[in-house]
Amino acid sequence: MTTATAYLHNAESWLDQRGKGAWIAAMVLGFILFWPLGLALLFYMIWSKRMTSPKSCAPWRARSHTSRSSGNSAFDAYRDDTIRRLEEEQEAFQAFMERLRNARDKAEFDQFMNDRRERADTQDTTEAETTPRQNFD
Repeated sequence: MTTATAYLHNAESWLDQRGKGAWIAAMVLGFILFWPLGLALLFYMIWSKRMTSPKSCAPWRARSHTSRSSGNSAFDAYRDDTIRRLEEEQEAFQAFMERLRNARDKAEFDQFMNDRRERADTQDTTEAETTPRQNFD
């Protein structure tokens, strides 16, 4: 790996560790210092899909950690297994949070519909009581 490529890889890893805010700050600084640099960073962020989802930087970080070998195959296997287990736990937790959000949304919607139904019933009752009856004999 050449020096420039290594430098860019290290900069990319450093920005990935700090998240979207660091990428945005780097892009803004690039526009301030030299606008083509900011534009290049913007295109790179769009191309690499770093700004599309919160999980977008995670595969880059995971790939950089798993590609490095410690020299000890037993430790590497343990590390890979631990990372895989943590990723599974994260996915399970995200699924749990999604179910929790859906349940909360459903409860709020059901409450809204019940309130609306009660208002409509109350309004119908009130209108029936206030409307005078006409006798057409």
